[in-house]
Amino acid sequence: MKENLAANVTINTGNARKPMTLWLKILIGMVLGVITGIILGDSTEMIRPIGTLFINIIRMLIVPLVFCSLIVGITSMKDASKMSRVGIKSIVIYLLTTAVAISIGLALATIFQPGGSLNLSVSLINEVKPTTSIVDALLGMFPTNPIAALATGNILQIIVFAIFLGISLIHIDESKARPVIAAFEGFAEAMYKMTEFVMKFAPYGVYALMAWVAGQYGLDVLMPLINVIVLVYIGCIIHILFIGGGLVGLIGKLNPKCFYKGIFAAQIMAFTTTSTSGTLPVSMKCASENLGVSKSISSFVLPMGATINMDGTALYQGVLVLFIAQAYGIDLSLLDYSTIILTATLASIGTAGIPGAGLIMLSLVLASVGLPLEGIAIVAGIDRILDMARTTVNVTGDLMVSVLIGKSERELDINIYNQ
Repeated sequence: MKENLAANVTINTGNARKPMTLWLKILIGMVLGVITGIILGDSTEMIRPIGTLFINIIRMLIVPLVFCSLIVGITSMKDASKMSRVGIKSIVIYLLTTAVAISIGLALATIFQPGGSLNLSVSLINEVKPTTSIVDALLGMFPTNPIAALATGNILQIIVFAIFLGISLIHIDESKARPVIAAFEGFAEAMYKMTEFVMKFAPYGVYALMAWVAGQYGLDVLMPLINVIVLVYIGCIIHILFIGGGLVGLIGKLNPKCFYKGIFAAQIMAFTTTSTSGTLPVSMKCASENLGVSKSISSFVLPMGATINMDGTALYQGVLVLFIAQAYGIDLSLLDYSTIILTATLASIGTAGIPGAGLIMLSLVLASVGLPLEGIAIVAGIDRILDMARTTVNVTGDLMVSVLIGKSERELDINIYNQ
């Protein structure tokens, strides 16, 4: 009798329904949001505050999470040679994949000529001036006032300051460094837990964001620039499949399917929020819990990637620069193509991982080859649609690099990755 009862308990436990995973909840929220937007149209403005609230609480996490996790990641390495090795590997892969991404964009725009049917005049629209230069962007990496950088949320300056502080803590007497490191470790753990709480609200925030986007951008608005949208999305899919998954399979010798499954929640978050930095909490969660990357690697590589890795943005530059050149009937030389690739790659280092940053980067690339900056206004109306795709590529690239670095440093739990 007792044996039968025990067997029944085992059977019932085995048949218990598993709780719905976060990525599935977010995906359902996204789909329902699109349906709601199509039905309600402009009325979705009423729902938008829910999405805005979600973005705000995500942004609330970014600065303390990046600052503390980066310091914890650096100090946990302790070995300065390892930290240098990881940093160099990360930067090299990030810059190479960015160069490849913009080359994909240029190739697609060259083949399909999305702006060939347009005959625009430079005098049609007021010129948009570039907001900065590559040199200014590189110099701007180093904060003159780190407290101001923390207060204003300048992610790149925060990363630089955190790296310097982390290195300094490694090189001072351990008895003095240990209490400071312990404080940052405790603060980082608190931020991880806060991230967990915030992510419970993610499906509702994603629903509201997608409802608003679908309600604001109907087919009538998108049709004139549909070729650009299609090319950017095709390029992003190519990059995600062949560069993201391809490098994981070829270099990392890992199953790409497990990689895609593990990062899906971060990709959905990136697609809906259009913010690489805003997706960082989810990316770090995916890296450690789904992909098996150690926190010492993910907390160093991912915040760096959120700022300097702009694969999707670079690909977008390639398509849009040629679209604008074709629209104005301007031919580009091989030297111009090389300049575009170099400028976009270097500019990505100083471009913030926030919504709309791609337009700032686009102004730099256009100026580098003498194309009319007023062309930015032509594509500004669909920037949000394009931003969704390019941010997804950016985040995919960040997580791909974290997996490759984790594998090369033997800090990747294969059992977690393959689960």
